[in-house]
Amino acid sequence: MLLVYIVAGIIGVLLVAAIVLFNGLVGKRNMVNNGWADIDVQLKRRSDLIPQLVTTVQGYASHERTLFEDVIEKRNAALQAGDDPTNRGAKETALSAPVGRLLAVAEDYPDLKASDNFVELQSQLSETENKIEMARRFYNGAVRELNVAVQSFPGNLVASMFGFAQRAFFEISMADRAVPQVDLGGSA
Repeated sequence: MLLVYIVAGIIGVLLVAAIVLFNGLVGKRNMVNNGWADIDVQLKRRSDLIPQLVTTVQGYASHERTLFEDVIEKRNAALQAGDDPTNRGAKETALSAPVGRLLAVAEDYPDLKASDNFVELQSQLSETENKIEMARRFYNGAVRELNVAVQSFPGNLVASMFGFAQRAFFEISMADRAVPQVDLGGSA
């Protein structure tokens, strides 16, 4: 009789442990999904700002046609990259390079640099880049926690039984990010 209670107690403890592990994995997966949604919102905001920036710069530097086409082509590719963090990160990195060149073109046009519209767009883009960085850090932290839980014992047993999988980190090459410099001092 005592043996039945001991076995029932062990089974009960294992069941409670499995439930706790399962709920922890669900919470971590939801944090990853939430983090990705935040990144997606900021990347969409940046994609919405880019055509406005191109239009503004085009008015001053119409001879930079190939640069404008490159920016739009890379923007469209980034928008079509979907929700795969590895693919999306590569496309966003590819977009950052021509956007950075676009902002550098503005340095050659004092009238453009003095344009309130351009300064506002440049400021919004800079703010958006900072928000993307914060969202990326949150997402990658949530991915790290989920991946550790999925790989660690005994969580890996529960994860494999219920289809929890590791997620990819979202990486944007820091060297290629478009980090616009906003000079509100008005010096040319």
